[in-house]
Amino acid sequence: MKDFQDYKNVWIFAEQRDLELMGVAKELLGEGYRLSRGLSGDSKVCAVIMGYGVSNLIDEAYAYGADIVYTMDHPLLKNYTTDAYAKVLSEAIKSYKPEIVLFGATHIGRDLAPRVAARLNTGLTADCTRLDVNTSDYMDYLEKNTTASLNGLDRNDTSTMLKQTRPAFGGNLMATIITPNSRPQMSTVRPGVMAKLERDDSHKGIHINVAVNLEDDDIRVKVRDVIIEAKKIVSLTDAKIICSGGRGVGSKEGFKLMEEFAETVGGMVGASRGAVDSGWIDQSRQVGQTGTTVKPKIYFACGISGAIQHLAGMQESDIIIAINKDPDCPMMKIADYALEGDLKQVIPEIIEQWKSN
Repeated sequence: MKDFQDYKNVWIFAEQRDLELMGVAKELLGEGYRLSRGLSGDSKVCAVIMGYGVSNLIDEAYAYGADIVYTMDHPLLKNYTTDAYAKVLSEAIKSYKPEIVLFGATHIGRDLAPRVAARLNTGLTADCTRLDVNTSDYMDYLEKNTTASLNGLDRNDTSTMLKQTRPAFGGNLMATIITPNSRPQMSTVRPGVMAKLERDDSHKGIHINVAVNLEDDDIRVKVRDVIIEAKKIVSLTDAKIICSGGRGVGSKEGFKLMEEFAETVGGMVGASRGAVDSGWIDQSRQVGQTGTTVKPKIYFACGISGAIQHLAGMQESDIIIAINKDPDCPMMKIADYALEGDLKQVIPEIIEQWKSN
């Protein structure tokens, strides 16, 4: 019989780069705070910070909601390597037994999370857009699933089931996945999906410095040098206003109007996959399931029909304004404000009125 009673708390892999906490780590701390308050018992949200010389990040993790901060500080963790991080993190999870472990779906998170899950013999749901916890769901599952007892599950177990929702089948439906037979329950979460808590520098918690058992021979791939390429960084996840263009923009030159539009309203230019695939704009600007998930205060969808893959990446925006010739396209249906017309005529009018105000 499996006993999950020793597992508690929500762990957040608080990814840092160059000793700066990543935005997705702050978002996950906010989500972890919400989830932990829905768990049974005195559950806490815990930030897990790995690296070398990371003590300056402890107070910042507290400020964004962490009740407990675990630091794993070691010279061999200064630069991310799969072997080192997977070994140290999986050993810590085995020792402290968190019930839930969340990672940002970044390059590092997507590399690290499956390695850790494999070492722990547990499941992992990738690219989640929603998370929920409910103890009753776990009990309902046990009652309805006739194979539960055969798998060694206890019908009197009151562990909490984490419902992990992600797009499936090319974004054509949303699948909710559970992990009934193992712990911890693990997910990667797309940046820009979850809401941060308001920063509170007065909030403090508990700090635990985890002993790191790591030797140079444990790392098979060595980082010899780090080369930083200078280029313009596009951070759509932090934008308050996004002006996105789709196939309706018509051409690469058409995106010059989008750039003027974004500059006028103080926003950033985004794009649909169709516009990116047509070569009109760089892939870093893509919004959607295979691009960036965003949650701005205002999202202008210009010439975008509203394929479900695109909607999955922006439908949580506070206000959606659609501009399209087709009044029946999906984007016009979900928009808070739908402007029917040619974007090449509508956008210049908005620019003119915006400047006049």
